[in-house]
Amino acid sequence: MDACTLGDLLDVIGGPSVRLHTAPAGLTAPVTEALLYDAHAPLPSAPGALLLAVGVRAAAAGPLARAAAEAGMTGLVVRGPGGPVAEAEAAGVALLSVDEDAAWHHAHLLLASAIGAGPSPAGNGLGDLFALADAVATAVGGATAVEDPRQRILAYSTIPGQAVDEDRRQGILGLQVPGSPANSEQYRVLFAARGVVRLPALGEGNLPRLAVAVRAGGETLGSLWVVDDGSPAEDAEQALVQGASTAALLLLRARAAQELARHQDGELLRRLLDGTAETGTAAHRLGLGEGPVRVAAFVLGSGTPAHDSEQTSLRLLDLVRLQCEVRYGRHVCVLMDGVVYALLPAVGERGGARHRRLAEDIVARAGQALRVPVRAGLGEVVPGLADVMASRDDADLVLRVLGPELPVAAVDEVRPRVTLLRLTELLGERRELSAGSWRRVLAHDTEHGTDYARTLVCWFDAGCDMAGAAKLLAVHPNTCRYRLRQAQQHVGIDLDDPDERLVLWLQLRTLAGLRA
Repeated sequence: MDACTLGDLLDVIGGPSVRLHTAPAGLTAPVTEALLYDAHAPLPSAPGALLLAVGVRAAAAGPLARAAAEAGMTGLVVRGPGGPVAEAEAAGVALLSVDEDAAWHHAHLLLASAIGAGPSPAGNGLGDLFALADAVATAVGGATAVEDPRQRILAYSTIPGQAVDEDRRQGILGLQVPGSPANSEQYRVLFAARGVVRLPALGEGNLPRLAVAVRAGGETLGSLWVVDDGSPAEDAEQALVQGASTAALLLLRARAAQELARHQDGELLRRLLDGTAETGTAAHRLGLGEGPVRVAAFVLGSGTPAHDSEQTSLRLLDLVRLQCEVRYGRHVCVLMDGVVYALLPAVGERGGARHRRLAEDIVARAGQALRVPVRAGLGEVVPGLADVMASRDDADLVLRVLGPELPVAAVDEVRPRVTLLRLTELLGERRELSAGSWRRVLAHDTEHGTDYARTLVCWFDAGCDMAGAAKLLAVHPNTCRYRLRQAQQHVGIDLDDPDERLVLWLQLRTLAGLRA
């Protein structure tokens, strides 16, 4: 990002990740770098920098805000609520905060990536990991692989002449370590150790391994594995430890770059959903081709405690994103006003069965993982990104008519309910549409204890059949007939007029909320 400003930074990673509390110099203030505060070293002169208040409680960071201003810095970043807003305003520096449980190294890399100082030229850091694997293989003297905590192979060395075995071949082919009970036990030993471990060969034809966990700030990021052909370098363990340290930085940077890309894609989807994005540019940026799409919306059920809803919604966002990525590859989701939206490709969809299965699966998994009910609404399939707003409107309406008995639905499945909901809103907004005899019917019932309104609704719902209405009311047909005659006489309605019958039924069903 060239000439990054505070506003640019917040556009990319603002919201749940980074919050702005005050900006005395405005959002056009330049942001040049992100620095970690070191209490044991003098604060450098760093015009435009953001200073991360490592080791300083938010409430006690007032002096640091003043020191940051004296060093020419643009802002101070604290962890958690209760930061020194007044002191920051008086000093003329911006005050930002990250979540209270956020790791400082994570926040630093996220900010640095957004500012433009952190990402590697390759964008995701994987090219650097391959170079690291080659460097470790050369230094240690054995074929090397870099793995994530789920035993997926992220990078591997390609040094000619180094010994390999069948496990390595199969792992590289599938980019996944072959699973077995013995293999799981080796990972348990590895992640319990503090340094390099030597592990025996697993099965005939395989070779032993040297391995070390890759960690940062107590978090396990992955591991480094080297094939031991019996002739490793004398300082192999030291070289492997150094390689793990470098791998930790690269993995953190790759993660920050991925999160930055997700924030940017999410912001773009947000603009698509509210109609402010240019669809051609958005399609290119999001990797979407021409073709129909559909918006899926997910929201927490009414049983979610208010104080947990924001954090739980973020966990729901992660769950929706993961499930969509499993099925569709790279995917973009966004959290807006408590609702998680996902844009689903609809090419080749027949009846939306695949989309519905995805929504049902997410709702079931969310119920288990988050321990709260979740509802899912699927909007109409639209021809392309230009019509995404319409599909979002449909999905939002579906969410409003769902409940415990129906937690997942596409708009076509609940079209009558959605239509009545929209009619209720339209009728209530216009005086001339909400006026009429339905108010007189309700007023008469309230004043005289009659049951004309419900009798009318049951008669309408029964297709104006007296026997059907009587069955719904659990009364004799003559009782139903008598009530209708009395309603016409005392309230002044004309049940022989089909137009008045239709309007009265709509108003009683929608505005009065009556059901048979």
